[in-house]
Amino acid sequence: MTECKTIIITGSGSGIGKAAALRFAKDGHNVVLNGRTLDKLEAVRDEIGRDDQVLICQGDVSDNEAVNRMTEETINRFGAIDVVVNNAGIAIPDDFESSSHNDFDTIINVNVKGVYNVSKSTLPHLKTAKGNIINVSSVSGLGGDWGMCIYNTSKGAVSNMTRAMALDLAKDGIRVNAVAPSLTSTEMTSGMKGNDSLIKKFEERIPMARAAQPDEVADVIAFLASHDARFVTGTIIPVDGGLSASNGQPPLG
Repeated sequence: MTECKTIIITGSGSGIGKAAALRFAKDGHNVVLNGRTLDKLEAVRDEIGRDDQVLICQGDVSDNEAVNRMTEETINRFGAIDVVVNNAGIAIPDDFESSSHNDFDTIINVNVKGVYNVSKSTLPHLKTAKGNIINVSSVSGLGGDWGMCIYNTSKGAVSNMTRAMALDLAKDGIRVNAVAPSLTSTEMTSGMKGNDSLIKKFEERIPMARAAQPDEVADVIAFLASHDARFVTGTIIPVDGGLSASNGQPPLG
């Protein structure tokens, strides 16, 4: 049987975070559900169906005091922290000219500062466990999008933070990696579903011609957290149906 680990998953009330929580719980691990909306977290706990392996820690990852409470509650309940999945994130469409200082602060505080807060708070326990961190970046952190300036900035920071953290923490036996999804069927992208023209453009650009499902991203997260990835650190793995394999030119024939 797989060794039981304790895994914190931020933004686990829906989407990729929820899928990761369900996957880790199915594999027999303790999961700490974090997010801002309590009823969503409770619904995930109920779907898991094992109160003994679930801890709910409601809170905003941009609030360092809330993050420190989550770390303390996790240790009090399970006695260890083995894996952190920094999944919490938000997106506000904008281009550079129309973007606002308020939107910049909001996105950076969650998408970048949140990763820093949770990783920093849990670090002493990850050192003890020789654990690992998986950050959820995006293909938008590997290249730019039209009309998503601040989001691109935040995910670019997450990608390079992942590399820098991996270099700094390898000496402590901690691995740090990231996944970089493209279009994924989550609440964050639900507003696109009725836009047939936009979806068609995605399908034309993604070689596998569809959006990812959250569990397909969660499976890669589970791999990175596992013993099978024991010599993998500092990587950003695109989970994008082949999107990033292209140089951007249209099919030539």
